[in-house]
Amino acid sequence: MPVLVAAVITRLEGGAGLLALRGAQALDPARFRVVIVTGSGFRLLDQAAESGLEVVLEPELRAPIAPRADLVALRRLTGLFLERNFDVVHTHCAKAGAVGRIAASRAGIARVVHTYHGFPFHEFQSAARRGAYIRIERRLGRLTDLALCVGAGVAAEAARRELIAPDRIRTIGVVVDGPSRAAASMSGRMPQARRRARAALGLPADATVVGAVGRLTYQKAPEDFVAALAALGRRDVIGVWVGAGELADRVARRARTSPGPRVVLAGERTDVLDILPGFDVLALPSRYEGLPTAVVEAMICGVPVVASAVNAVSDLVIPGETGLLVAPHRPRLLAAAIGYLLDSPEAAARMAVTARARLGDRYGAAALREDLSAAYSPAACRHRGSFRAETDKMRVHY
Repeated sequence: MPVLVAAVITRLEGGAGLLALRGAQALDPARFRVVIVTGSGFRLLDQAAESGLEVVLEPELRAPIAPRADLVALRRLTGLFLERNFDVVHTHCAKAGAVGRIAASRAGIARVVHTYHGFPFHEFQSAARRGAYIRIERRLGRLTDLALCVGAGVAAEAARRELIAPDRIRTIGVVVDGPSRAAASMSGRMPQARRRARAALGLPADATVVGAVGRLTYQKAPEDFVAALAALGRRDVIGVWVGAGELADRVARRARTSPGPRVVLAGERTDVLDILPGFDVLALPSRYEGLPTAVVEAMICGVPVVASAVNAVSDLVIPGETGLLVAPHRPRLLAAAIGYLLDSPEAAARMAVTARARLGDRYGAAALREDLSAAYSPAACRHRGSFRAETDKMRVHY
């Protein structure tokens, strides 16, 4: 009988959703059967169904803290885990990680795995809020057999914050969406790929394009992208943001009134690997991150990168070697780094070539399959604390 795994994630979208889905698709179906449990999703839900994966929608599993909905989701997930008799519950991200791990413990699930794609705490919160999140994550760590951290920077933070015992921390990578197509896009710096990408975006072939890929959310700081382009002071530049999200209207208004160059909001797209070659520079202005898939894809496509120096971004972006790093929420510093890459094409090209070479084959499905297979094995799961004692302490205040 295959090992029955519940992969629990609040929203099956973005980089976290893509990694959860790619992990489920990568596993050997003769050894593992994965059921995706999620509160919402869009195109990735269709991809899951097309690949034959079972999806269970739990609408009360939502990203914002909502005590009433959270308690309903906890009750329903506990019932689901008991009814289906899962061997493993694997949670992703903060909200699903809290509700899902408590439900798994209450249901007596034998193996509980959690993936840290990043953290719910960061430097832009109040000290009290940040401290509360850290304390909650430490308690949840006692209900967890294994923590899979997306990037060495995230793993180091989990260890430094004592979120879980050191012997239960593992580091994993992301999986690019369609590695064979991404490899083909190494021709991305070739003129024809550049022209095709810009035609797909409706941009002039001879434009200077600074792009960003990510959800339009507080985490990704799209307003800093718009501000950085304004501070750049170059009218020949066009900014492009690929991705949708709850801040779309606000960012659109800001872009319209900005004194800087034109900013195109391209929305959610399924052809990111095809349009990345149209960027002269990829900018990642995030306030906090895990290991961004967009940066891996840009590097595969030969696009130079400037990014915020947060969490595991430095796994990929080594200053002066594979790209440039700047302090988060500092648009003028971001503008200066973008300007340097645009004005120093030889240095930018050298960094892009080095970045592509350093990636190797670490970000393919085979590596993730090996990591997940090991995480779901009985030998990987031990030391978990008493679920009743821990859940009584927490009372689901996440």
